[in-house]
Amino acid sequence: MTSVFFVRHAQPDGSWPEDRSKPLTAIGMQERKKVISALANIRIDAFISSPYKRSMDTIAECAEARQMCIQTDERFRERQTGLKGYSSIEIIEKRWKDFDFCEDGGESLNSVQRRNIEALKEVLRSFADKNIVIGTHGTALCTVLNYYDASFTCEGFVRIWHSMPYIIRLDFENDRYIDREELLNIESSH
Repeated sequence: MTSVFFVRHAQPDGSWPEDRSKPLTAIGMQERKKVISALANIRIDAFISSPYKRSMDTIAECAEARQMCIQTDERFRERQTGLKGYSSIEIIEKRWKDFDFCEDGGESLNSVQRRNIEALKEVLRSFADKNIVIGTHGTALCTVLNYYDASFTCEGFVRIWHSMPYIIRLDFENDRYIDREELLNIESSH
């Protein structure tokens, strides 16, 4: 069995102007220690992350404590936001009702899901019967959950959107999804 531990980043600095280099807040830096605790008794064979700073920083201490490097994969990055912004609940609901919808300059959930599932399937082939940590983002993770469980919809996204950090384990036999379990869910103010 292969287990993938998706770790949604801790609280980022919302005032930071550039998405890729957005750091964690002081609270986020403290809360990432809970990631170490949640994964403490689990053998981890690899750490992979979105190249975004907040995702890498959330799992960095956990990887360092095990003297392991973090591989990055661009396909696990955050959804490209469009000109209308990200946080409007109406826009979020519209995206989840129509996976092909995107704002001007934005990326559709279909696009996010395709690239994340492609990357995940490669991870499952490369790390069969291993335990892998993947540093990720709310939208990216939720499209993966939706791929394996169509009943995971906008409501699930909104719940995870307010959780930072958040850890969920997905179990696979080869590339066949078996089950999932939430390991850490820290609600934060958004």
